[in-house]
Amino acid sequence: MTSSTPLPSTGTLDVQSFINAQPLSRYQLRIVLLCFLIVFLDGLDTAAMGFIAPALTQDWGIDRASLGPVMSAALIGMVFGALGSGPLADRHGRKRVLVGAVTLFGVFSVLSAFSQNLDQLMALRLLTGIGLGAAMPNATTLLAEYTPERLKSLLVTSMFCGFNLGMAGGGFISAKLIPAFGWHSLLLLGGVLPLVLALVLLVWLPESARFLVVRNRGDESVRKSLAPIAPAEVALAGGFSVPEQKTVQSGNVLRVVFSVNYSAGTVLLWLTYFMGLVIVYLLTSWLPTLMREGGASLEQAAFIGALFQLGGVLSSVAVGWAMDRFNPHKVIGIFYALAGVFAYCVGQSLGTLGLLATLVLAAGMCVNGAQSAMPSLAARFYPTQGRATGVSWMLGIGRFGAILGAWIGATLLGLGWSFEQVLTALVLPAAIASTAVVIKGLVSHADAT
Repeated sequence: MTSSTPLPSTGTLDVQSFINAQPLSRYQLRIVLLCFLIVFLDGLDTAAMGFIAPALTQDWGIDRASLGPVMSAALIGMVFGALGSGPLADRHGRKRVLVGAVTLFGVFSVLSAFSQNLDQLMALRLLTGIGLGAAMPNATTLLAEYTPERLKSLLVTSMFCGFNLGMAGGGFISAKLIPAFGWHSLLLLGGVLPLVLALVLLVWLPESARFLVVRNRGDESVRKSLAPIAPAEVALAGGFSVPEQKTVQSGNVLRVVFSVNYSAGTVLLWLTYFMGLVIVYLLTSWLPTLMREGGASLEQAAFIGALFQLGGVLSSVAVGWAMDRFNPHKVIGIFYALAGVFAYCVGQSLGTLGLLATLVLAAGMCVNGAQSAMPSLAARFYPTQGRATGVSWMLGIGRFGAILGAWIGATLLGLGWSFEQVLTALVLPAAIASTAVVIKGLVSHADAT
């Protein structure tokens, strides 16, 4: 039997206090798993172009520089998907937007596999990106609203490491799939699996109880969403509330995110995430190609590229655990700073495959671990009324960093920069990200309750 939560004399149950007082239930673990699968497939599809690029250039007889627009197309779509989906989810619900997003990127990933030229592929990847950009922030938001405060960062970052695992999985899968079946096969796989998952989400994924409260969707709908956690206590409640109802009055989600209490933190979150994605996407998009030009085989290039993403899987849980126990801003800042150090070291180790693999793994642990922690930091920062918007806009604005990272890679390589020079340049965005998140902790550190 779950622990007892005293009810106020009014019979109103505070949703977050109720969740905080309960042991983690199977129902909540199911939500963790479903959100994990969403971001796993998001990561698999996001990384696909980086892994198919060597085979695509060979199959179509094109040079690497011409792939720049295609590499950036999905990232541009992600910007629109993230920026648009947050306000929609804060008005109409997290589940509805999530199911639509997963369906969208599944359909267009399948269609991308049948592209006949660069223009078709670029257009379809742009549309795929809209769904990809909408999925991740809303999965983060929904999960954060079902987790107790004592485990919030751990569970959200554990869920978010599914993104890194999906990207790493794309490398390991492509190393076997593409040589056997061609580059089309990875895009087909990245499309069919989300369509299956969308059907599962319709049946098994609940709407956020906190969203239902702040949007006045009725006590019975809230009761249904919370009952699997502790049925007897939920049945006794005469009504439901969340703390933000007393302190955040604006119905305009953008006014919430840019209010006096949140505007400075919002800008610093954007800057941090932007700079982190410059690092992640330059390496994700171009590391396999750089490896190939350095003499590595297709399988070796894909494997080393996958190690970069696997590093984030190995570190995300540790970062989340540390955030729940120490100053989360300092924890993330340290990881960004170390990412710059290891990126520099990677650039100096091209001639030694074993050392290169180790350093790529270490760089991935640092930068992807920090990036995985940022949505949790944002979800803790914003109130329910603007949480989906706050998280999704951080991810959306940050996507400009992803676009910049992919574009910088193409530009610098086109200018004749060496592998060492490109990797050394990543020290700058790592230093900016580390500084910005530490400053955010100093000037705008309070969590929403």
